[in-house]
Amino acid sequence: MGVGFAIGEEQWRARLGTLRQRVRQELVTRQLRMHLPDAPGRRVLDIGCGQGTQALHLARRGHTVVGLDASGQLLDDFRAALAAEPADVAERVALVQGDAAAVGDLVTPGSFDAVLCHGVLMYLPDPGPVLDAITQAVAPGGIVSLLVRNGDALAMRPGLLGDWENVAPAFEGSGYRNRIGADARADRLDELTTQLEERGLTVPQWYGVRVFTDTAPDDAPLPAPAVLDAVLDHEERAGRTDPYRRVAALLHLIAVPDAQTPTGR
Repeated sequence: MGVGFAIGEEQWRARLGTLRQRVRQELVTRQLRMHLPDAPGRRVLDIGCGQGTQALHLARRGHTVVGLDASGQLLDDFRAALAAEPADVAERVALVQGDAAAVGDLVTPGSFDAVLCHGVLMYLPDPGPVLDAITQAVAPGGIVSLLVRNGDALAMRPGLLGDWENVAPAFEGSGYRNRIGADARADRLDELTTQLEERGLTVPQWYGVRVFTDTAPDDAPLPAPAVLDAVLDHEERAGRTDPYRRVAALLHLIAVPDAQTPTGR
C-alpha cells in the first residue's frame, strides 16, 4: 500500500479479528456482491489486497483474482490462507508484490472485469496516477470498487470520542492520523466522483461503511453470533440509507466505465 501504511502494518494485522475490521470487511463483501454476481466468473484485480479477505471471497465464488500488494508479510498471510483452501479456489488466485502506483506498468489495459482498490487511496498524497491506472485496467462493461476514508465526516470520530483537539483540523482539512498510527488522507464524495467522471467513470451507487461501530475500541472483540448478525444487518441498512451513510467513517463507491467515453485519459 505504501510507506504510510507500512508504519501501522503490524497493528493492522493484530486487529483483523476485531469488531471494527469484521464490520468493514463484511459490509464491503455484501455491497460488492450486489454489483458482481457469481456467474459468469470474472477477471478481478485487487489493488492493495493485503491478507486477501475480499479476494478470497471472490475466488470462492468462482472469480479469477490477481492480488497486488507492496507488503511481503501480508502476501505471506494471504498465501497461508490460500493453503487452507480447496485446490480449485487457490488456483484462481495469483499474487503479485508491487506498489499500487505501479499498476499501470503491471497490467494490460482493459484486462479486468472488476478492479478493487480498498483502503489504498488514503495513503497516497496524490491518488490521480492510481485512478488513471484503474481506469485503464478495467474492461468496458466492468466495475470499479473503491473504499476510501470519508472526508465529509472526518470530524465525527474525534468528536464522538471527545478528542476535541482534533475536531477543528478534521473540519478544515483532509489529513488525519489514523488508528494504526499512520498519517493518511480522506476523500470527499463529490470531489472523488468528479475525479472519476473526468476519467470516464460514472458512480451509479455508493455506500457508507461503519456508521455505528467506528468508535468501538480498537481491540473490541466480536460479540455473540446473534448480536454480531444484528450489528452487521443494521450497519448494512445504515450504509445504504440517507442520512446515515453520509456520516460513515468509510465510503464504498461503485463506478462503471461510461459507454460514451473511452476509458483512460
